[in-house]
Amino acid sequence: MLWVYASGCASRNPISDRRQLPPAEPSSTPPETTESAKRSTDVPETPAISPAATSTPKRNKPATLPAHSGYQEEGNASWYGEPFHGRRASNGEIYDMNKLTAAHRTLPFETMVRVTNLTNGKSTVVRITDRGPFVGNRIIDLSFAAANEIALVGPGVGPVRLEVLGNVDPTAGFFTVQVGAFRERANAERLRDRLSAAYSPIFIQQFDSADGALYRVRVGKISGEDAARQFSEQLRERESFTPFVIRLDEGAPGGSQ
Repeated sequence: MLWVYASGCASRNPISDRRQLPPAEPSSTPPETTESAKRSTDVPETPAISPAATSTPKRNKPATLPAHSGYQEEGNASWYGEPFHGRRASNGEIYDMNKLTAAHRTLPFETMVRVTNLTNGKSTVVRITDRGPFVGNRIIDLSFAAANEIALVGPGVGPVRLEVLGNVDPTAGFFTVQVGAFRERANAERLRDRLSAAYSPIFIQQFDSADGALYRVRVGKISGEDAARQFSEQLRERESFTPFVIRLDEGAPGGSQ
């Protein structure tokens, strides 16, 4: 069995100002982003599991490079509003689509990030309060307010540059790899049982989405983002998953307590 575990974790709690925009909000998120924003992509109900290799496979260049203090990252941004407005975000606070916040898979909560729309040069600064997007080829989900500031509401998805502000080491802490999400818990348990012979720890995290519960299967407790991305590539090659590296937040299943 492959155990993926290490010790050591750091926490940061900088405080930021949050602003509201004039009321120009849509009644709902655009159809092309409603289904994808804050929602995991399901893996097949009965995925084929290949035996774990004994040697470490070659590492492919990840689609998104790990973040470092003061780093810049480029990729696609989307935004989310209704029906997530008023629901609890991953950090525990109530999500307000009119505040300048965002979801990111690995940046610590409270990290301040400058987001620049590469199409028009407009920028905004957001605070990370949520986890996502769980869609390939997207690196951040902006609140409606933030998307409105950089003229991204209409397009729904667009190219951006992220710049981490302040003295933050986003690569420190524990991470895990999400390998699937299911609407039926039994299917999540089936995948967990299939993988448990080769990997540990494995845990299921319930997420109450706007249209029902999702059961996310996550593998490993890895110290450091770079090591987590290497493990993610192993899972991609060995098991044919489309994995997501996720920060293990305090209080979450498998996270630091």
